[in-house]
Order: sequence, then structure tokens, then C-alpha cells
Amino acid sequence: MEAKIRMFFESVSTFFSGGDQIPWCDRDIVAGCEREVAEAAKGESEELKSECIMRLSWALVHSRQPEDLPWPTPQKMYLLAVGYYRSGDYTRSNWWKIIAPDRRQAQTLKKTIEDHTTKDGVTGIGIAATAVGLLAGGIAAALFR
Repeated sequence: MEAKIRMFFESVSTFFSGGDQIPWCDRDIVAGCEREVAEAAKGESEELKSECIMRLSWALVHSRQPEDLPWPTPQKMYLLAVGYYRSGDYTRSNWWKIIAPDRRQAQTLKKTIEDHTTKDGVTGIGIAATAVGLLAGGIAAALFR
């Protein structure tokens, strides 16, 4: 009965606090994953190392401790933004310039994205104008027959 009451109050508090359903991870789990990675680094199995690193990454981003979050370096953020740009996701690639606007890489990437966006916009306007012209020509030809 006590467990049901606790669950009820937790659900009500989650509802009013806007809590999410993403799980949390305690510091002892993070420490255990860190030990696993250290032990796996001594071994020969690349697959085991990769699995341990993935578990540690999961534990770090789900940790209740803010200092456990692996904040990316500006270089990693730049590479991520370039990856978004190359995949055609210009909105996501554009956020990097906000985080580090004074960096030369950010300025170059910003100019590249703006140029590409402008080119796409001009191409889109040209296609739309052509379509409108063809439609108007078709209507005019149909009316004068």
C-alpha cells in the first residue's frame, strides 16, 4: 500500500514539474562503467571496449550529477556542425556559430551555410517563377483557342 501511495505522489509531482520519462543514473553506476572501461582498455577485444565505452557514455548523459556530462570541445562541435551541413541539415549546422561566433571556423561555416541557403532560395524562386509562367502560358493558350 505504501508503494502505491509513493508511486501516486511521484506521478503527481512529475506531472506538475514537467518531468520526462528519460531515466536517471546514479554516480555509483557511472563509477562502475568507468572501471569497466579501464579494465576493457587492458584487454585485446575491441568489441568489448566499444561496448564498455557505450555503456559509460549512456551512464554519463543520464547522470544526476551535472559534472558527469561530457561537454563537447569546440572542435567536436565544429565537426558535428559540418556533418549536419554535409547531410543537408542546415538548421542544425547553423547553431554552432551561436556557441563560438568569434572562431574563424565558425565564421567560415556561417558564410558557407548562408551562401548555400541563398543559392537554394534563388533556385527555389526561379523554379516557382517558371512554374507560374508555364501555368499562366497554359491558361492563356487555353483561353485563346
